[in-house]
Amino acid sequence: MDGAVGMTELVPGRLREVLARTPELSRAYLVGGCVRDALLGQSVKDIDIEVFGIEYATLYRVLSRWGRADAVGKSFGVVKLSLKDGEQYDFSLPRRDSKVGPGHRGFEVEFDSGITTAEASSRRDFTINALMYDPRTHEVLDHHGGMDDLKARRLRHTSDAFVEDPLRVLRGMQFIGRFRLNADPATVALCRTIASSQAELAVERIREEWWKWAGRSVAPGRALQFLADCGWLGFYPELSALQELEQDPEWHPEGDVWTHTLHCLDALVEQAGWQSADAGTRVVLSLAVLLHDVGKVCCTRREISDGRERIVSPGHEAAGGPIALEFLNRLRVPTVVLERVPPLVVNHMARLQAASAKAVRRLARRLEPATIEELAEVMTADVSGRPPKPRGEPESVRVLRAMAAELALGSAAPRPILLGRHLVARGLRPGPRFKEVLTAGFEAQLDGEFADESGAERWLDAWLRPG
Repeated sequence: MDGAVGMTELVPGRLREVLARTPELSRAYLVGGCVRDALLGQSVKDIDIEVFGIEYATLYRVLSRWGRADAVGKSFGVVKLSLKDGEQYDFSLPRRDSKVGPGHRGFEVEFDSGITTAEASSRRDFTINALMYDPRTHEVLDHHGGMDDLKARRLRHTSDAFVEDPLRVLRGMQFIGRFRLNADPATVALCRTIASSQAELAVERIREEWWKWAGRSVAPGRALQFLADCGWLGFYPELSALQELEQDPEWHPEGDVWTHTLHCLDALVEQAGWQSADAGTRVVLSLAVLLHDVGKVCCTRREISDGRERIVSPGHEAAGGPIALEFLNRLRVPTVVLERVPPLVVNHMARLQAASAKAVRRLARRLEPATIEELAEVMTADVSGRPPKPRGEPESVRVLRAMAAELALGSAAPRPILLGRHLVARGLRPGPRFKEVLTAGFEAQLDGEFADESGAERWLDAWLRPG
């Protein structure tokens, strides 16, 4: 991995002009994730620039020549530059942070225009994020071995200052998931020493890291195992309870429920349905697979069947719904996710062996606002997470997808055809019976008694007919 290869395209033309024609920015470097992602050959979304050798007032003044400069993070030495073409960049000054209190606000910030690039980069969390790019020489400044760590796919903390912000453990989790990294043993050991600091973290910051894990991972199982190795899984009791929870080896040769869950997640992110989904749906599917077996904690038992002892978990899918909801509520997930994940957990064992249109319609209704297509992805991941058994979509899921497609129910639940206006047209007034008739009508629709408006009206006329 050559630090100069492919890096010249990292700086957009307009930003290049700003840097080249502003003498005060002669010691400006691109820093952090944009350098890492460019070196990995990935698309770069946000570009951050760190400027050495000037004061905050000067930085604000010179950036104002090029567009709107906003002092969005003055206390942290940050100025956001918005150019006329809509491009936005964060410029910051190097600083020394001293931990003086709990939480991410418990830092004393000191700006030092004379600080070296080595000192400034040492305050970053991991070596792969401490890389800096000089847009003038097209060289990468690597003071902490980040280039070697990128080549080795190694996650390693930059300095002992790592312990000052416990969120870095969760950042490490999602980095491992997104970039398929292996954690340096010394970093894992350091993470274990700050487990007690997890309580300092705001829920919003925790959720943000889980979101990146859920929506962008290529190795989600490896990321979660890192969390367990760091001693942080206990903060998520629904997950830690899955460790060493036995399963019947005939059906689950891979091992306990925790191991199964990790395999399922790794299978999910390789499925075409997950890869082509929008960001929100990726998060929903990942969380649903993460939580799909949490109900086994309270349902697993041993019983004798066919003359041999077996491990069974009857009813675990229904039991998992409330447990999954508790996990999601603790992360304060938005309603759009909160409403979609539990139905997928509760219905992930749906087996429509003799699938009928009636059964598919009712399944789609139970899943709403999640969909049958989403359930099919979860079910496929569940079956695929049992090595050495082969991965792949089971026949039952293929049948379910085909029937849902035929009924146009793959991506949406059935909507009531019989509406209030039909009742009003027949002289009914809104009231208790109104709701009774609409409910009965929708049940009849789900049972297949009618499939269009004229059929709904005929059903209604028969319902209202005396005798």
